[in-house]
Amino acid sequence: MKNKTFYKAGFETLNSRAGFTLLEVLVATAILGIAITVVLQLFSANLRAISLSGDYVSAATMAEAKMREILNNDKLSAQSFSETTADGYRIDVSVKDVLNDRTESLQVKMIEIDLTVQWVRGLKQKSFTLKTMKVMKKEV
Repeated sequence: MKNKTFYKAGFETLNSRAGFTLLEVLVATAILGIAITVVLQLFSANLRAISLSGDYVSAATMAEAKMREILNNDKLSAQSFSETTADGYRIDVSVKDVLNDRTESLQVKMIEIDLTVQWVRGLKQKSFTLKTMKVMKKEV
């Protein structure tokens, strides 16, 4: 009799732990699906950020090259111009004399250069601006 009771208790324990219920499987699948969705959205956001930073690096490189070209010009005068590159970037340059009242009695003049690079990514227009000043000899 004692052995029968032990066998019966062991059988109930074995039967109750035989497998997962349908509810447990559904809950585990839902949790796994949510976790995978969150991870994929994070990767997607990171890829968009990398793409955007690549655009800014290209714009900064173009702006720096154009700014060096302008600064190397010894006959720089007040002017404004725009140009568009083959890869869709638009460069707007404004060169103007500044601080005329302070440099009036000097043999130099101050020139301010304002360079803006613009591009369109998707539906948004992005831009990057560089500003600098240059001291030049006055022409007599």
